[in-house]
Amino acid sequence: MSDYHRPPGKTTIAPEVLITIARMSALSVPGVSAMAAIPGGVDRFFRRGINEGIRLTIHEGVVAGDLYIIVKDNVNIREVGRNVQQQVARAIQEMVGMDVVQLDVHIENIEYEGAEG
Repeated sequence: MSDYHRPPGKTTIAPEVLITIARMSALSVPGVSAMAAIPGGVDRFFRRGINEGIRLTIHEGVVAGDLYIIVKDNVNIREVGRNVQQQVARAIQEMVGMDVVQLDVHIENIEYEGAEG
């Protein structure tokens, strides 16, 4: 092994960084149209990531979360959901080095091409 010793100190990562990584990873999956608003009760206004469609929980260096997405029409919704889980978990693990134990994907809507919003 090497004689290299890490200097004293620590690195901290803001929760917003994890939310950004999760959002960018989810949106990069083919078939994902956008992030959806997080449904919920009164306490939803006090949660981080409310506007991004992402709710993450970090406990003892381990990440779990919920991703709320809108998918494009004519896609396999189940496959898109699995791909979102895999992409987001891999991105967090590779970029931040944190383990992801659970990511629940909630398909909130389907965006139909040519539909008026």
